[in-house]
Amino acid sequence: MTDQQLPTWADPSVTPADLDPQGVSRRGLLRRAGLFGAAFALGSAAVPAAASARGWGGDDPRLAYLVGDHHIHTVYSHDAKYTFSQLAAAGAKYGLDWMVFTEHSNFGHAKYGAALEHEEILRARAENPRQLIFQGLEWYIPAAEHCTVFAAPGRHEVDLLTRFESAYDGKLLGYDKGGPADADTARNEAHAVKAIKWLAEQRRKGYVDDVLVLANHPLRLGIDSPHEMRGWRDAAPEIMIGMEGAPGAQGAAIPGRRGSTSMRGEYENKPSAQSWPGYPAEAFLTYGGFDWATATVGGLWDSMLAEGRLFSITTNSDAHRIVFDTWRNGDWPAGQNFDNTGKLPDPVNTDTPQPGSDFWPGQFSRTHVGVTRYGYRAVMAGLRAGRVWLDHGHLLDGLDVRLKRDCDHGRGVTLGGRLRVRKGEKLTLNITVTTASRPNPQDILPELAHVDVIRGAVRGPVADRDAWQAPDTKVVTTKDVSGRKGTYTLRIPLTAGHESFYVRLRGSDGNRHGTGYLGASVDPQGPIPHPPGDGDPWADTWFYSNPVFVDVAGA
Repeated sequence: MTDQQLPTWADPSVTPADLDPQGVSRRGLLRRAGLFGAAFALGSAAVPAAASARGWGGDDPRLAYLVGDHHIHTVYSHDAKYTFSQLAAAGAKYGLDWMVFTEHSNFGHAKYGAALEHEEILRARAENPRQLIFQGLEWYIPAAEHCTVFAAPGRHEVDLLTRFESAYDGKLLGYDKGGPADADTARNEAHAVKAIKWLAEQRRKGYVDDVLVLANHPLRLGIDSPHEMRGWRDAAPEIMIGMEGAPGAQGAAIPGRRGSTSMRGEYENKPSAQSWPGYPAEAFLTYGGFDWATATVGGLWDSMLAEGRLFSITTNSDAHRIVFDTWRNGDWPAGQNFDNTGKLPDPVNTDTPQPGSDFWPGQFSRTHVGVTRYGYRAVMAGLRAGRVWLDHGHLLDGLDVRLKRDCDHGRGVTLGGRLRVRKGEKLTLNITVTTASRPNPQDILPELAHVDVIRGAVRGPVADRDAWQAPDTKVVTTKDVSGRKGTYTLRIPLTAGHESFYVRLRGSDGNRHGTGYLGASVDPQGPIPHPPGDGDPWADTWFYSNPVFVDVAGA
């Protein structure tokens, strides 16, 4: 499929006077990257993340960052309610460049809905030429939670998804059990690995141009064990590229909405017979809206990164039912239901706020993907390369990260990349921040208060596949940036020791902090859970970045 019309903010024919402040800011970032106009429309695809490791130092290309959401539900999901046009319009309103519609696996969806949905996907692409609209699936992983699966547009995109849904979905097959006491756990876990390998084979054969998988809300129920997540990654790391670092349903704990026990992300569960028994009770909560696996410095995400292998994080809306929205589900005609149609009736406006936990796509949660051109495959290449950072509440307009040897004069490597150095070499981590240029959808002008640099040793593959701690990962630098406006660069000196390592970033508005889960020596001022029923998400916003790896020669 050909690439789409450039987004408004990247189109030279649109004057700056016709852009809002966010669009002007994004255009400025694009110009500084040297990718404005034809250079962005026709530029080469992003190079693989590993390319910069081929020699000493390294120089990744300049990037533009496209904003997206890979987890969105419509009337083709049995528990959602919105049409494609409603969600695409919301994505455009809140500045999304790309969207993935991920309907739940379901018997009605598999038999009827996916094909009908594809017709609407094609219409949505034609009606929204400045957005990249992917068709995807929310896969019920055998023995585990959910995953986003999506393919590049092409003649087999819907066939791939329907074949996959029928052959590998844990819900449809009855392969859902994965607890330690369940007789079929080993079979079911193996089927999940087989499924990811099957997707990789379809890409290798050219049946589809590309396909990606991301684990959704991994610790919501505690049923995605560390060994399962490693197994999925290792089955096809070019396909199974990461997980939601922060779930959707970020409006679930707005005071007065859902009750006194509500938590952001709807992370309100307790360990069950299906949960992996090695997770502590604290793992079932969000921290600053982020999953415990991501938010715990030295925790599960870091334990996977400490193997020296990229595993990306994302954030998204998981849009089902929007907070304060006034639409309800439509009424079924006589004799119809989801199982025999694969589609809910279109919603009806009531003018009265309805129950909901989610935000519109792009309204609160944003995943930023670094690309060198505009298009579907460029977004997927950027995700695979790990050129990803996330923010909540529109905390930042832009972030550019470069790590370089002090003896080099180039740009250095960026998020998801690898820098090869010698023991003892001096390095500089350049963090270029562009602060928020306009009030967010809650009419708050976000202000970044601090930037944290997190460093962890790379020790190679773990002996215990259920390990969830990285003991040598900690916050090594915190920069107070309160009051700074516009675009500025923080320069952080680093030294290569005798071990390979990685660095990653996070920061927040500074409103809610406390000692991290693994103690003050690891994370003295990290995100913490909010009180039950009192989790205003707009008052506790964070950004996170993917890592940059440093390979020390001889390590």
